[in-house]
Amino acid sequence: MTFEVTLRQLRAFITVLECGSFSVAADTMHLSQAALSGLVKELESRLGVRLLDRNTRSVSASVVGTAFEPMVRRVLADLDEALENVSNLKALRRGLVRVAAPETLSCTLLPELVAGYGERHPGVEIRFDDVPIEQVLANLHNGSSDIGFGPAGVLTDDAIQAHLIRIDPLWAALRPDDPLATGKPVSWKDLRERPLINYMPNLALNVLSNVPSRRHPEQIVPVHRVNTALSLLRVRPGYVICPSMARSLVEGFGLVFVPLCQPAVSWRIALFARARASLSPAVESFLDYTLEAAQVDEAAHVPTGHPVVARSRSRLG
Repeated sequence: MTFEVTLRQLRAFITVLECGSFSVAADTMHLSQAALSGLVKELESRLGVRLLDRNTRSVSASVVGTAFEPMVRRVLADLDEALENVSNLKALRRGLVRVAAPETLSCTLLPELVAGYGERHPGVEIRFDDVPIEQVLANLHNGSSDIGFGPAGVLTDDAIQAHLIRIDPLWAALRPDDPLATGKPVSWKDLRERPLINYMPNLALNVLSNVPSRRHPEQIVPVHRVNTALSLLRVRPGYVICPSMARSLVEGFGLVFVPLCQPAVSWRIALFARARASLSPAVESFLDYTLEAAQVDEAAHVPTGHPVVARSRSRLG
């Protein structure tokens, strides 16, 4: 059996009990006494029981009303808690953002970005997952991540939108004993005979497609992680290419980091997310914070030439 009752009726019932008077309860709820009395009578009529005992001097709960009262309070408390949670989520006093990114960005771009957002919104929890780019996209599709980062141009459908946030030139990491490790720019031709220790899964598409084939490396040594590539370079000849933002990471391995030119090739970094209409307030605010940070970064690097932020598109090449 379903009873058609309203929250106003339930609140009127509880307020009368708390105040012990219809007139005081009416003032508390900013209603006329007749309107308040009508709400209680409607509730009793729909339930088919008497909830309040009334006399000229006082009002109290009936036997049924006494049993009904704690259940009503629990319903109203749960509703108030739910409404407060929604308010906290909207005001970013609470929330969750699940972020996924490949190792190169996890070691460079993401720590500072996540820390900066956390300072602005300390009540929002950021859960970070360091995974290969393929897993970043899989997480976004299966809903286990809200925001992903990676090289632009890896999307295969329109379910996820890409927001280009940075264009970073690729540099070469070299051993300190390499004759080319002078700090001056090196060309692809200079490096051709050295093994390229490569951790990028889309090297051919995103990098070598921009380099004349006659300057492609003669040998490519594949690994899965940038830290593995840099560690391997410490003990064997070769080179590793990384975005210029990875300078501190490269130098942390005791390697020399130099610009790579002829041709200069850039790494296009994107933020991946679903359409804004499907994002929570916390996730949308993290997206906006990232785009804002990218604009600040662009302003700081204007003299170097490359634009950092572009219009968001469903696919970026």
